[in-house]
Amino acid sequence: MTEKQDLRALCAGRPVAIVGAGLVGAGWAIVFARAGLSVKMFDANADITRKAVPLIASQLEGLRRHGLIDEDPAAVLARITPVATLAEAVDGAAYVQESVLERVDVKRRLMEDLDALLAPDAIVGSSTSGIPGSDFALGLSISPRVLIAHPVNPPYLVPVVELVPSPETSPATAAFADALMRAVGQTVVHVRKEVEGFVLNRLQAVLLREAWALVQDGVASCEDIDKTIRDGLGWRWSFMGPFETIDLNAPGGVADYAVRLGPLYQRIARAGSHESPWDAALIGQVEAQRREHLSHADLESRRAWRDERLMEFAAARRREQTPG
Repeated sequence: MTEKQDLRALCAGRPVAIVGAGLVGAGWAIVFARAGLSVKMFDANADITRKAVPLIASQLEGLRRHGLIDEDPAAVLARITPVATLAEAVDGAAYVQESVLERVDVKRRLMEDLDALLAPDAIVGSSTSGIPGSDFALGLSISPRVLIAHPVNPPYLVPVVELVPSPETSPATAAFADALMRAVGQTVVHVRKEVEGFVLNRLQAVLLREAWALVQDGVASCEDIDKTIRDGLGWRWSFMGPFETIDLNAPGGVADYAVRLGPLYQRIARAGSHESPWDAALIGQVEAQRREHLSHADLESRRAWRDERLMEFAAARRREQTPG
């Protein structure tokens, strides 16, 4: 049985619903359609859905150009159907990927609506970046079938997805989501307990907090901090994680590294709590520095440049991982 046959069997031939058609939702639509599934896409703001279609078409062309899809982009796009109502989107769906606003009240209203609309076996994944499911998905008949499925944007280029069950999520739901995400080509991270920000954004938060503090304290400019990651840490982090990095950076491995450099990192951690908010003056300083290197008018074109670089990287990774 081929992977696509496995995937169709997993979803029993039923479509996937995308609820919220912004950058993340549109990205998820590409993930599922590229894998061969039928996708119905809905946003409460019809303009967002309309804008998503040409964006998806453009990204599919880029994926074809870099050898990241094996079929005509038009055929992939044809599997994505914009619809006008939530009920139409979720009708018959095996899986719903929610990508609405990052607000508890908005997500809770959607869960209540889905509670009244979904088939009794449909699974719901939320793209929330850091809100635990306990904050918006408990106490409903669908609660055992809801979990967090948090991607990195854009999910069709950066494959990691964090699966985070709530206390009411059933083991069967977690197992289905794991199988589905693997089948569509994502890299699954299981977050074993609810914590705000999950794993990815908690790690990113520490780095960002320190980066802002270094600017605030006059230690380095935004550009030099970006260089440190882009031309330093990022080179290793593009193919290995922090534990493997330090495991290779001391003659005796990770335990040796901890003995040698652990005290330094502990002193750094004690040196500043960085608990103050990013105030208007600091935000203005960082904004001014960034605009020296990239104008507001160029943000969209730079995002397109970023996606091209990610496609090149994804194509290289695919070649590296292909046997033979």
